[in-house]
Amino acid sequence: MSAEQLTLAERLARQISAGGPISVAHYMAEANQHYYGTRDPLGAAGDFTTAPEISQMFGELVGLCLADVWMRSGSRPNALYAELGPGRGTLAADALRAMANIGFTPPPHFVETSPALRERQRAMLPTVFHHDAVGGLPDNGPLLVVANEFFDALPVRQIVRNGDEWRERVVVRPDDGQPDRFEAMPGYRRVESGIPAIAADAPDRAILEMPLAGTAIALELAQRIARQGGAAIIIDYGYEGPAVGDTLQAVRNHQYADPFLEPGESDLTTHVDFTMIGNMARQAGLRVLGPVGQGAFLRQLGIDARADQLAHTAPARAAEVEAARLRLTADDAMGTLFKAMAWVHPEWVEPAGFEL
Repeated sequence: MSAEQLTLAERLARQISAGGPISVAHYMAEANQHYYGTRDPLGAAGDFTTAPEISQMFGELVGLCLADVWMRSGSRPNALYAELGPGRGTLAADALRAMANIGFTPPPHFVETSPALRERQRAMLPTVFHHDAVGGLPDNGPLLVVANEFFDALPVRQIVRNGDEWRERVVVRPDDGQPDRFEAMPGYRRVESGIPAIAADAPDRAILEMPLAGTAIALELAQRIARQGGAAIIIDYGYEGPAVGDTLQAVRNHQYADPFLEPGESDLTTHVDFTMIGNMARQAGLRVLGPVGQGAFLRQLGIDARADQLAHTAPARAAEVEAARLRLTADDAMGTLFKAMAWVHPEWVEPAGFEL
């Protein structure tokens, strides 16, 4: 059987058989590359629903937030709208429509590698430019960037305390007769650098996560904004680290699943360390605002007034609009688990939505 005919689980099993255990980061990268590259995972028929799919209000307010920063910073020429991991393109479509209503029409640029999602995005925004990485974005004007539920899907390195040592957490194939099942365990490799001070008090078998891929992308993006001007809005679920704990999770059919069963068939994510990615922006010379809860962020941007307006315009949808508003902002829904952070060039004004 050729490599192209093997399932991802079979390919990973062969890798492990030939070269030994693989890191959690490697496993997560392979699984999500296959997952996102072969399907549209969003919506009721998919595996999960993101904020832009819940209501147009989300994308509209994020778009207007960036447009407001651009205008109050002097309406500098050649500004472009860039989105990292844009899903179906729903957020961008709503944001760009709201921007156009106030006379601002930046060209859309997406950082997206999934062929399946690129096709959906072109159907929604035929004028979109696609790039494989941040480095492909144009360098001739300010960047107005959105990254909604992007950093959570990037692979993270996990290390686990094993007695007095910290070791790489690795993935192996258990001898249980189930070809699609894997398991994680402490590896033999000792980790001695990059361990935060919080590790000193961690108990045995505690896990620390190191978002190496996320910090590299964050630094590259921040350096681009520092050179070109602009601002970025990052929205995701996460925490202010460092922190001890395993946050790796899988979602399939809108339910939590085993992340080590049938790799590539569920969405693998970890909680985002906002302190870490914020520090990358600071290192590049940007101002960092937040993180603040998504609910507080959207309320400061005017989601309550926008919901009232939509309900008044279409009374038959009033209950639907109110349910969406609560889902996006309530503390027992997405309001506090999801957080918003802003990066802004030092010569640009601060975006709205981050007042304490």
